[in-house]
Amino acid sequence: MSRDHVQSGRRPAPAAAAVALDEGAARAPGDTELPYLELLAKGASAESYEQPVLVARAEGGPPERIAALERAKLLALRVRTELEGRRRREAELSALFETAHDLAGLRDVDAVLQAIVQRARSLLGTDVAYLSLNDPARGDTYMRVTEGSVAARFQQLRLGLGEGLGGLVAQTARPYVTDDYFKDDRFRHTLTIDAGVRDEGLVAILGVPLMLGPHVIGVLFAADRRARVFEREQIALLGSFAALAAAAIDTANLLTETRSAMAGLERANEIIKDRSAVIERASDVHDRLAELVLRGGGVHDVAAAVSQILDGTVEFTDTADTRSLETSRTEGHAVRHRDDWIAAVAAGGELLGALVLRGRPDLDPVDQRTLERAAMVTSLLLLARRSAAEAEQRVRGELLDDLLDARDRDPRQLRDRAARLQADLDAAHVVLAARLEERADDAGDEAAARRRLWSAASHLATTRHGLAAARDGGTVLLLPLHAGDTATGVARRTARHLGAAVHQPVTVGASAPVADLAARPDTVAVAYAEGRRCLDALNVLGRAGDGAAAEDFGFLGLLLAGERDVAGFVERTIGPVVAYDERRGTDLLRTLDAYFTSGMSPARTKDELHVHVNTVAQRLERVARLLGDDWQRPARALEVQLALRLHRLGAPTERR
Repeated sequence: MSRDHVQSGRRPAPAAAAVALDEGAARAPGDTELPYLELLAKGASAESYEQPVLVARAEGGPPERIAALERAKLLALRVRTELEGRRRREAELSALFETAHDLAGLRDVDAVLQAIVQRARSLLGTDVAYLSLNDPARGDTYMRVTEGSVAARFQQLRLGLGEGLGGLVAQTARPYVTDDYFKDDRFRHTLTIDAGVRDEGLVAILGVPLMLGPHVIGVLFAADRRARVFEREQIALLGSFAALAAAAIDTANLLTETRSAMAGLERANEIIKDRSAVIERASDVHDRLAELVLRGGGVHDVAAAVSQILDGTVEFTDTADTRSLETSRTEGHAVRHRDDWIAAVAAGGELLGALVLRGRPDLDPVDQRTLERAAMVTSLLLLARRSAAEAEQRVRGELLDDLLDARDRDPRQLRDRAARLQADLDAAHVVLAARLEERADDAGDEAAARRRLWSAASHLATTRHGLAAARDGGTVLLLPLHAGDTATGVARRTARHLGAAVHQPVTVGASAPVADLAARPDTVAVAYAEGRRCLDALNVLGRAGDGAAAEDFGFLGLLLAGERDVAGFVERTIGPVVAYDERRGTDLLRTLDAYFTSGMSPARTKDELHVHVNTVAQRLERVARLLGDDWQRPARALEVQLALRLHRLGAPTERR
């Protein structure tokens, strides 16, 4: 789902409604949703969303109500995340939206083309960007504008249709990318083109078509003088930008034609006036949409604005008529479907959804173009927000990688980097190792599953103010440990959350709590190793898809833990008995020791202690009340005996 604009007063806007609809919760808020609506209205911290569930449990509420509160909590946290994410990305998105605003205001063709190339180079961070336009009269294509170019021969190149990478893009109307131009034999090399590319020193080149309907009018390029792999998102973003650029060229050419017609055809004065009004209206629409997105609007805000402009109902959806949607994507125009109009929202060949105008069968060309422009702006919004979210995920992964590898040992710098991501390295954290347990037969499917796991883990880390990174065929997370929480609880919740997100079991091993990570970055690597040992132990014990920490494995946890927490093991195993003896001055520990020494025979135990057998029985009953009725089962009895021996070692295991 897309993220939406939030009105003043911290009230959830259409984004919250969209999320609620996704969850099947489009109904009036009841007693389960009301506390979370109040928390959303107050802008409360994420930790506050646990309070209604905790109160319900403390009051002994029915399981159904607690489950409903849990669902409402997750939904409210998702809404809160949407709202926070938009505020964080507003500054990043504004630079991209300025492009749409500037292009909407340009009137000179040369200025339009220069702006296109400059923005393309800036958006992708390449060494060179250039634009070629087709010359129908000569039957070739020529270099019209370059940015960052230093070679004169390259700037004056003319390419025959079908020659070079640009010729392949123009011929197929599809984007093409090459990591190494001179080693790529997918397109026809010529001496002239290769010489120009060699003079410029270009290696990696990405080209996307400039389309007006089904026709290619030119190619927009971004190139580097070093080997580089252009990501799919970058290709899609440049493709969307090229689509907006082609529309701007079309508008500029239309203005030029209009001015020429006004100068040469006085008799068509009324027609020219009408066309000018149409063009001004189209420009007005562009300015209005640009202003809306610059204020931080979302795709549903664009739909609402276009609804007012077109005096109808415009919706963003991904469930439009499939055939009409595909026709719109292919032709690049809005198409009519019964009484509706459908405009595909696409970028670089990727279909992102559609804008649907309801109940307006008779749509004039100007309104049709307005709907198409709105679809282009919507695609820019969706791609830009996706890029911003993925960039933040990469930054979180880089910081965690540095902590794991102890590359950055400057505490102040580590704290600053974490603070920019709203993480606190001085607080207590748990390091978790997560891994998918179902292996795909196909390597591509396996890689896709791991990417889904990393994406889900990154989203969880963002909402919990933690960090996440892909490592060792799985994912590692660093999540804060809140008051009253345990490493085991965090591990189990994380396993459930990630498993639900990727729709297959995810096993999670957790470390013991760690803190002061900025001053002691080595601690993260040690904790990660402990988490991986717990993960492996879960698999060995047949508990794949579960979450656990070393404290869950009894005396085995002493072997799994990074630091041997002997005192903690003794406390968890026989702590209540030790405390009882200390308070009451009784001999329960001594009785237990004698009981195990005597082969768990009450008769021999009473001889060892020189007491009556009834006394032994009474003491053992007290032990059962303190430790639980299963304390004599073999596995539990083994832990109790080990704890007794460790307790006898003295000071290191004394209670504090």
